[in-house]
Parts: sequence; C-alpha cells; structure tokens
Amino acid sequence: MSELHTVLNPATARPLTEVALASVADTDAAIAAAHEAFASWRAVGPGERAALLRRFAAVVDAHVDELAELEVRNAGHTWGNARWEAGNVRDCLNYYAGAPERLFGRQIPVAGGTDVTFHEPLGVVGIIVPWNFPMPIAGWGFAPALAAGNTVVLKPAELTPLTAVRLGELALEAGLPEHVLTVLPGAGAVVGARFVTHPLVRKVCFTGSTAVGKQIMAGCAEQVKRVTLELGGKSSNIVFADTDLAAAAAAAPSAVFDNAGQDCCARSRILVERSAYDEFLALLEPAVQAFRVADPESTEDAQMGPLISARQQQRVRSYLDEVDVAFAGAAPGGDGYWVPPSVVTLHDPGARIWREEVFGPVVAVMPFDDEAHAVELANDTEYGLSGSIFTSDLGRGLRVARAVEAGNLSVNSHSAVRYWTPFGGYKASGLGRELGPDAPMAFTEEKNVFIAH
Repeated sequence: MSELHTVLNPATARPLTEVALASVADTDAAIAAAHEAFASWRAVGPGERAALLRRFAAVVDAHVDELAELEVRNAGHTWGNARWEAGNVRDCLNYYAGAPERLFGRQIPVAGGTDVTFHEPLGVVGIIVPWNFPMPIAGWGFAPALAAGNTVVLKPAELTPLTAVRLGELALEAGLPEHVLTVLPGAGAVVGARFVTHPLVRKVCFTGSTAVGKQIMAGCAEQVKRVTLELGGKSSNIVFADTDLAAAAAAAPSAVFDNAGQDCCARSRILVERSAYDEFLALLEPAVQAFRVADPESTEDAQMGPLISARQQQRVRSYLDEVDVAFAGAAPGGDGYWVPPSVVTLHDPGARIWREEVFGPVVAVMPFDDEAHAVELANDTEYGLSGSIFTSDLGRGLRVARAVEAGNLSVNSHSAVRYWTPFGGYKASGLGRELGPDAPMAFTEEKNVFIAH
C-alpha cells in the first residue's frame, strides 16, 4: 500500500488533502510503461504530435483559474503569480507545438556521397520538479521533451504535487496517449533516485538545490546519462549612481520578495555605488514597508505570501538571527509560515547571509566603489544564474552584463525568464539550458548518416 502524504496550505499550516507517494516498484512500473509508450509516440507524425500539444495547451487554458487556485492554496502563491504560472504552461505547450515540424537535420557537403543528420528522441525522460514554481518548471521540461518525441515521467515535489497531478489528468483529457506523460508523486530519495539509476531513463532534468544536483550528476555519470540541472543562485542587483534611483529602489522589492524570495533568480544581493548608497537605502525602506504581504487566498492584492514550510521558515530565520535587520515590512501572524520582507546592510562579503542562498524574503545591501569593484563583488560567488544592472549609460550596462558571470542578465529591469529565450546558469547554478528555440534539441540525439554515391 502506498504511503500517504498530507499536503498543507502554507498560509495556515492546515491540511488540504492527502496524496499517495510512489514506491520504487511503482516507479519501475511507470518507467516501463513510459518506455513501452515511447515506440508509438516517437512514430506519431510531426503534424499530429503538434496538434496534440496544441490541444493540451487549449485544455490547460480552459483550466487556468482552477490550476491557479490549486497553486494559491498548495504553494502560497499570489493570485497574479499563480494565473501567470498556469498560463506559462499553456504558452510553453503552444510554443513547443511548433517544434515537431521543425526538428530539422542538415545536409553537409562531403566527397563521394551525401551526408545528412537527424534529430532522434532519447526515450524516457525523468523530470524532477521543485516546490517553488511547480507549474512552470514542469512545463519547461515536459513541453520540449514531448515535442521532440520522448515520453516523460515527472516527479513533483512532495510539498506541492497538486497542480502536477492535475496537469497529468488534463494531458489525458486532451488526448495524449496513456503513459506518454506520467505524473508520479513521491519522495526524492525514492522516485527521483530511481530516475537516476534506472537504465531505461535516458535523461534526468532536475531543478533544485546545488547539493542535490551534484548527487544527481554523479549518479547519472554511472550510465553516462544525459542531465540538465537548474540549481541555486545568489544574484546581484547592481545599482549605479547615474541611474534613476527612485525607480531602481521601487523595483528592487519585487525582484527579491516575489514568491517570498523562494526563487533561484531572486536578486538577494543589492550592490549600490557608494555615492548613492545612503539615498538608495532611504528610497528602498518605504518601498519594502509598502510591500503587501497577506494570505493570497483571502485577497487578490497580496504581493507576497508565506514560505512553503515550517522547515523553510526556520531556515530563513536562522540567517536573520545572525545579523541586525536594517528595516523590514509587515507579515501576518497566525499558524502560517510567515517571515516579513527584511533588509540587512553589510560591508563584509564573507558574511554567511551574503554568500549563501537564503531562499526567503531577505536581501542584503552593500556599497561598491567603481565598476570594476561592482563586477568583482557580483562574481565573488559560487553561483551564476541571474542578475540586474541599473545605469543610464548603455555602454556601461553592456560592459557589466558581459563581465558578470551569470546566464541571465537584464539592464534597467529585473526580467529574467521568457519561454522563447534560453534560461540556465554558470558555475554551480547549473548545467545546460532550458527554454528558447533550441530546448527540444537537448532531448534528442543527433545522428549522422553518410550515403555513398
């Protein structure tokens, strides 16, 4: 009998429902069924596969509000975020529905014959989804994988399985053949680990902590198994004195407190040019205090909800206990997992709160002296996922963007992720890229065929 896991509402700490967790035997059966389904799915004509993905997108679109409500209750996301996230799944499916008919090979000039290449699907892909963005990250994996002709077994996080389970049901409703997309709730040490060790799983996509990502990468090496890793971040928001400081300060809270700071792209380090440091902090304080933190289920105006769990709440508080908080916003009381949006000021780049990924509504602010010093501080981290640069000098913006070691940077904004542009990190922030026009290729083998004349 499967173990039952109680799913909680993080805003209230009250139970929502129970979900059965898969065993190793359940996982093996799902992988075997996905492998069997692969033979027929890869043979589906490109146009028909594209039509099925568009139909899946249309069914998701018809259930956006339902999916959003599940995410508000299960993950504590705001209504605005949750609706965007459900819509992002729809948009990814529509975007990658264009891929089956565009998985082009090449004809390469050779002597004595004709040389052509083909992109062929890998087989069964195991996707391990985190609890911070359960819907979009699932879609970032399964949409291009399915488009390329693979079958998918997807493991949602134990804390936030509800939208993934519903997406699996909607896939069948849309007409995807059984076992082409299987959603398998379960523990990481059980289901996720079996993805790594099972020989029929030919690729693992993991989003989560760098520590676990390293274990998955090492495990996949045993079978020379493909892996994509989207891991941690400690991104910088670099503010130069020549920018519109009021605009930069007004934009900073959402860049780190969105989703209660539980975002690998969170700009959790703000670097401010020393001559503008005091003025920026004076502008930042009212922006932080005005940030609306509330139970998202009770109001659509909330800008930030709770942390996902008591464990995460305790982790974030442990960082705050080590430092003096310069100023903070407000947060509800009660039984939910709340931490107010908090700002600390630092001058020591060796401080734990400056170096480690807090994954909560905490931002550290530090002054820098000049452009070279800003780049030095920004790059002084094991991570390299995202970041922002605020300056009125376009040349400086480009120079700093090229110098910062991160995969996703924006100038005079905090934009980071679009489904039609590539996403991924440098250094310990990950391996490979998701999204963008080339994502389906990462779920294929390239075959070269020479035909003698």
